[in-house]
Amino acid sequence: MDKGPFRNIDSDQQRSETSVAIACGALSLLRNQPGGDLSATLVLAHGAGAPMDSPFMNEIASRLAARGVAVVRFEFPYMAQRREDGRRRPPNPQRQLLECWRSVYASVRAEVAGPLAIGGKSMGGRMASLLADELGADALVCLGYPFYAAGKPEKPRVDHLAELKTPTLIVQGERDALGDRPTVMQYNLSSSIRLHWLAAADHDLKPLKASGYTHTQHLDTTADQVAAFLRR
Repeated sequence: MDKGPFRNIDSDQQRSETSVAIACGALSLLRNQPGGDLSATLVLAHGAGAPMDSPFMNEIASRLAARGVAVVRFEFPYMAQRREDGRRRPPNPQRQLLECWRSVYASVRAEVAGPLAIGGKSMGGRMASLLADELGADALVCLGYPFYAAGKPEKPRVDHLAELKTPTLIVQGERDALGDRPTVMQYNLSSSIRLHWLAAADHDLKPLKASGYTHTQHLDTTADQVAAFLRR
């Protein structure tokens, strides 16, 4: 299907057409390839409210490629439909999101010989975390993990994280409204999970101005952490 022109596309990003199972339909994948040596490939899913080529996703993908990590991005069906007609929709049911993830992973795995990690921003990372062990992914990377719905810390969504076996990195803002540091530190998380906290940062990893940090610094730190984690 034709998704129309991408916005905010850097020169190192390439679009390719890939046919996957019906859960996703004909899918456009957005790729960032390193200019030098390749250490790993990361399939990165978007969050609930923004597409695969949002400024956040573009910035992270570009930084990771500069650090030797190839990034492959895709869109869940509801977001692909929004790209076509401009209408905002809620995310698809979880079952469909997971089926889409399975299809994309199988497609990329068939063409990538080296280490293959999965992950995503917010909801995209949470869906990946539900499948990481099943798929046998080499690693899992979550950026701004939604440990609970906004305003509902009493209803955490962490049961599966206690049993997770896949090596996992979660980069989280200390004041994330979907998982702040004091709350998350109380959870019983698997020993396979490593948490990296960004000072005074929110769900988009943006810090308070008074903290002395900038969003650019936090994005650079995030890319450094992810690249180092995947090299290991």
